[in-house]
Amino acid sequence: MSELYFVRHGQASYGQANYDQLSPLGHTQSRLLGEYFRARGIHFDRIVTGEMARHEQTLASLLAGCGQDQPHERHAGWNEFDFERLIRTYLQQHPSEAPPADAPRAAFYGLLKRGLLAWAAGELSEAALPERWSEFEQRVAKALHTLQQAPGKERVLVVSSGGAIAMAVRHILAAPATTMVSLNLQSANTGLSRCFFNADSMQLHSFNNLPHLDTPAHADNITFS
Repeated sequence: MSELYFVRHGQASYGQANYDQLSPLGHTQSRLLGEYFRARGIHFDRIVTGEMARHEQTLASLLAGCGQDQPHERHAGWNEFDFERLIRTYLQQHPSEAPPADAPRAAFYGLLKRGLLAWAAGELSEAALPERWSEFEQRVAKALHTLQQAPGKERVLVVSSGGAIAMAVRHILAAPATTMVSLNLQSANTGLSRCFFNADSMQLHSFNNLPHLDTPAHADNITFS
């Protein structure tokens, strides 16, 4: 069977004007993952990213850690949902739930969870969002199906975002929508998930592992944004 490795992007620029840029720590996380792959002789036959800057930047630093310069494909199916628009839309319908500007980051995650559950339940204004929940489901499922059609035995790397990866895993497990929400909210930066697949099936082997950061020396480098 072929192998599929999902990698969530490194830490992005949470709280800045442009979230879609890796922080210095995000580059470090990505490089360390590349060094992990190199130390274990893990090479990829095919690499795919979403179209976002943080996906491209994660891959660049990862490949630098691997000591490789390898071409890759870009696929819109692996783009993240628009979480900023999702939260704005949710707050327009629930203004009393807006957290204060100095609220801890946990307040944002709680808000995101409520917004995702409302989106999945069809409770948000469709006109205010760039895609329906069902459209997000379908584009990720289509991107996953495209990977499965690759001929032969391959090792594939997909660099994407927490929501898209969580939706893919939810699809593989045939789990309810709430599973995607739970998986998304626990996704770590450069978290590594592994699957085995052929043209007919796909099985999840592991989810959201951090073998490159799971040491006392790098424990402070574990982040979720």
